[in-house]
Amino acid sequence: MTLAPFVRIVARGQGRARAMTMAEAQDAMALILNGEAAPEAVGALLMVMRLRGETAEEIAGFTAALRDHVDGQLPKADLDWPSYAAGRSRGAPLFLLAARLVGQAGYSVSMHGWNSHQSADASLRAALDLAGPNVTYTPLEKLSPRAFDLLKLRDTFGLRSCFNTVLRMWNPSRARASVQGVFHPSYRSLQAQAAALLGQDTLSIIKGGGGEFERHPSKDTVIFGLRDGQHITETAEPLLHDTRKLHAADKSVDLSALWDGQTHDAFATATITGTAALALWTLNAAPTPDAANKMACDLWDQRHQLESLSA
Repeated sequence: MTLAPFVRIVARGQGRARAMTMAEAQDAMALILNGEAAPEAVGALLMVMRLRGETAEEIAGFTAALRDHVDGQLPKADLDWPSYAAGRSRGAPLFLLAARLVGQAGYSVSMHGWNSHQSADASLRAALDLAGPNVTYTPLEKLSPRAFDLLKLRDTFGLRSCFNTVLRMWNPSRARASVQGVFHPSYRSLQAQAAALLGQDTLSIIKGGGGEFERHPSKDTVIFGLRDGQHITETAEPLLHDTRKLHAADKSVDLSALWDGQTHDAFATATITGTAALALWTLNAAPTPDAANKMACDLWDQRHQLESLSA
């Protein structure tokens, strides 16, 4: 079988083209991942979808195929945390320390990803020695070389494709809960709808810093997602009154010094605890975002004592 029938479905012409069903999208992506599709057909399919916008059914079908293609390679975790932001505007990966707080609360966190076009200061991989024992990170190129090749098509197209969204939806550790960051707000609802089609019932999605799951502490944070399979939309109020950008060029952060207590930065700390709070709320560790924020702040204040106990 070739990819041609699926290209015809999406590109037949005005009045005749349509979106793929979830089953069709799953079959199409299976062909692509198995190396059975011509490169020209892959490009045609992805760019037509890029032009008209993908549907929840298509994202769910592509994600289901990816899950089938790479199954059982990671141990099961409590929380799935994808990291696929790309761009030069990001600063230090404060969300890594947020994940570490979640880990100190006793939850296993599985991070996976690949990031491009970022400065050395923004490198998540360079900071992994700060992840803590309950947080693991798996590079995409190791987890699935074929998926990595598809993501790298951005360099060929000059545009992102819906595969970026699929990777955020992936959840390769089969975690019971997932947190996702997006750059474009419209994807929050799309990804929640796709997750529901996949049978996932616990999910939080925010417009995060550079597309990461990272909360701006001085802005309202609108959370889309699922709780017990039901769609939610919740607004977490600002934690600070500060007009600065999340990653201001003149406000570099030394993660190690911040964690060790050698430096103090109220804005960076609120970013960390606020992000951890949303992850803890997703895990049902606290009943509300406000209660989760208090829990995260306590974890931050007690971080060195908790490390001593775990050691």
